[in-house]
Amino acid sequence: MEPLAPSPGPFESAVALRDALRRGEVSAVEAAEYYLGRISERADLGAFIAVTADEALLEARAAAVSLHANRTAGADEGAAGSTRQPLLGVPIAHKDIVDVAGVKTSFGTAIRPPQLAAADHPVVAGLRAAGTISLGKTQVPEFGLNCYSENLIAPPARNPHDLERTPGGSSGGSAAAVAAGVLPVAPGTDGGGSIRIPALACGLIGLKPGLGAVPGDVTNGYEDVFGAPILTVSGPLARTPLDAAILMEAMVAEAARGSYELAVLRSDDVRGLTVAASTSSPFAPALDITVSADSLRAFEEAAARLQALGHGVDQADFVYDPEYFDFFSEGWIASLSLIDLTPDQVELLAPLTREMRERALSRSLSQHKESAARLRGFGREARELWGQTDIVLTPGLAMAPPRIGEFSSLPGSEDYKRQCQLTPFTSMVNVAGLPAIAVPITVDSTGLPVGVQLIGRQGSEAQLLALAEQLTAF
Repeated sequence: MEPLAPSPGPFESAVALRDALRRGEVSAVEAAEYYLGRISERADLGAFIAVTADEALLEARAAAVSLHANRTAGADEGAAGSTRQPLLGVPIAHKDIVDVAGVKTSFGTAIRPPQLAAADHPVVAGLRAAGTISLGKTQVPEFGLNCYSENLIAPPARNPHDLERTPGGSSGGSAAAVAAGVLPVAPGTDGGGSIRIPALACGLIGLKPGLGAVPGDVTNGYEDVFGAPILTVSGPLARTPLDAAILMEAMVAEAARGSYELAVLRSDDVRGLTVAASTSSPFAPALDITVSADSLRAFEEAAARLQALGHGVDQADFVYDPEYFDFFSEGWIASLSLIDLTPDQVELLAPLTREMRERALSRSLSQHKESAARLRGFGREARELWGQTDIVLTPGLAMAPPRIGEFSSLPGSEDYKRQCQLTPFTSMVNVAGLPAIAVPITVDSTGLPVGVQLIGRQGSEAQLLALAEQLTAF
């Protein structure tokens, strides 16, 4: 029996695959066929909702032609082609809450049949233009609301390090696939930790960019429903910081490409940063937040590594608005009040989603706007508070990822409470609109990965990737 979390097959990394494709050492069709085979071999992970093999192979054949043309066009033209399509022929997959043209989107819900997407989501379109090839849609919780990837329409996604445990959520299917070598890299979305949580659960690098860093995330201004700040952004899930960097390169505008991969390659140049190490959580006034011994050990180890690398690390006891849990929770569920459902459809919702929607519907417009305003205020305060240092270091998950069904079997309010206790350090970064990265540091006694979170200033995505390289190469 093969290891649960194997090395990425014949390709040492996504970077190695990209370079092998460019040199013609492997064809785009061979790469697509290999990873389609891996998806089939690891069906036990529940990582995929749908596999689009026929479409992927058609795209791979076209990519093979373009790669050949790039190689024969000469060095200058070939380099230009690599800039325009930096991941030409590299397989990925998309969460089943974002649209891929010609493929059905389920949003992880049973309330209606999956709908055929007429067009790509802007981030999907950008990655397609960068040359990536989508192999299918990955497992998500209903509407991406939860930090575990279980729903009522498909088997749950499972953690490659322990198949009885969740890989996190909402990008859990994508994270499980990358961690198990079923995909070389994958994009995720993060509205309250949905990239960082599965990265921490699966031992991956998970970068949540700052708001606006990925152009397709902000299409209609910077405010969401009821005037709340936009929480959800797109970013990379990868096995290494360099792999995360090349996917991030493909997600940004072409004019902005070049800095992320270089930052990782030159990570030794990053020295002398100020780091605030903090175990403070804005959920603490409302919930019992207990950080496990394993999580604290990883946090302390990361602080020691940063200190040894020449960064200045000081302990910080941040004080947050004591009502954060209340107004964040109300803001998190507010958009559910806008979903018009029949009584029959309501009965098809997962219990927690149904309870959240009922709570959202019970609130008035003025109450929704008040919570939105409180979120905006918290974001301003957090940016000012954290901005006194270059980096804020926090623990990752507060405990080991739960077993499949452990949270979803609870009454709705208890389920939500437990999710917040598991992830007390992630949602605050979304509210602030700042970049953050999840980095694996150690493993616990059972072999589960344990990591930390680094929060940066606006525009510091490349710096965070460099720090992740320093920490993982230590």
